[in-house]
Amino acid sequence: MRRSEIREHVFKLLFRVEFYEPADLEEQDRLYFEPLTLTDEHKTLISGRVRLIEEKLPEIDKRIEELSVGWRKERIGKVELTIIRLAVFEALYDDDVPVGVAINEAVELAKKYGGDDSPAFVNGVLGKLVK
Repeated sequence: MRRSEIREHVFKLLFRVEFYEPADLEEQDRLYFEPLTLTDEHKTLISGRVRLIEEKLPEIDKRIEELSVGWRKERIGKVELTIIRLAVFEALYDDDVPVGVAINEAVELAKKYGGDDSPAFVNGVLGKLVK
C-alpha cells in the first residue's frame, strides 16, 4: 500500500475525533475497517498512526493556533483542521516525512475532500511551518 493511501485512511479515521468520544474511537476503527479488504498489518499501521496523532493533539492544536493567525481552531472547517493536524504531525513528529512532502500531501487531500478554497487555506497555514 502506498504512503498516500495510508495517509488517506489516517485522515478519514482522524476526522472522527471531532465527532466521537475517545472511548468510542476503537469501535469506530473497527467499523471503518470492516468493509475494507486491508491486511491486518495495514490496519494496525493505520490505527497506530491515528493513536499517535490523537496523543499529540494538544501539542498539534497549539501549533496550529500559532500558524493560523486570525483563525481560532474552532473557526477552521473540520476537514481542513483534520488535514492540517495530520500534516503538522508528519512535519514535526515523523522523521520519515519531509516537511515539503507533508504540505504537498495535505494540499492534495484538501483538493479531494475540502471545498474550493481549502487547498489554498491549508497551503497558507502549513507554509508557515517552513519559515
